[in-house]
Amino acid sequence: MLYIVATPIGNLEDITLRAVNVLKSVDMVFCEDTREALKLLNHLGIKKTLVSYYKDNESRRLKKAVELLLEGRDIALISDRGTPGISDPAYLLVREAYRYNIKVVPVPGASALPAAMSACGLPTDRFSFFGFVPRKDQKRLKFLSSLAEREETLVFFESVHRIKDTLGAVSEVFPEREMALCRELTKKFEEIKVGKAADVCEEYRSREDLKGEFVIVIKGRD
Repeated sequence: MLYIVATPIGNLEDITLRAVNVLKSVDMVFCEDTREALKLLNHLGIKKTLVSYYKDNESRRLKKAVELLLEGRDIALISDRGTPGISDPAYLLVREAYRYNIKVVPVPGASALPAAMSACGLPTDRFSFFGFVPRKDQKRLKFLSSLAEREETLVFFESVHRIKDTLGAVSEVFPEREMALCRELTKKFEEIKVGKAADVCEEYRSREDLKGEFVIVIKGRD
């Protein structure tokens, strides 16, 4: 079987009992970064063979994973943090497993997306998730502008390296909208800032101590 196992996004206590049992039982673990996976497994007292599987090597790893699964091995697929398949290449391995009639088992748990939605204070009956926004300035601005008329809540991921540029674009396209900026969810320095987009973006763009990963939530058009 191929198990898709959610792991903590920060607080290690967010691992589920089922996830721990699956990680103990499988033959090996495919992971985004072997160093990050080793930290988690050491914390849990689990020793397993680790195989890296990430955006730039997935084509080489797919064949190996399928061969192992067809031999009868059980594999757990994890990402560095959260639920595999949310803005990472896990879906490629899942799709390949189905192609060979290999059973895929989701082991749900932590994810930054529902964590942010639960605490943002914005409408969640309808929302669209867009992953990471484009990196280049003009493409980023054009992309966000294309969403300005949408009525559902808009959700994005962003890294610390590009957050200030992205906030600048958000402030330009959605200055009067309500938004929530969620940083370091479940970790020691967790922050959730809500307010008018222009104000939130201005506050965070002027800060020098920004670290971690971000979830940006923007209210849809009234």
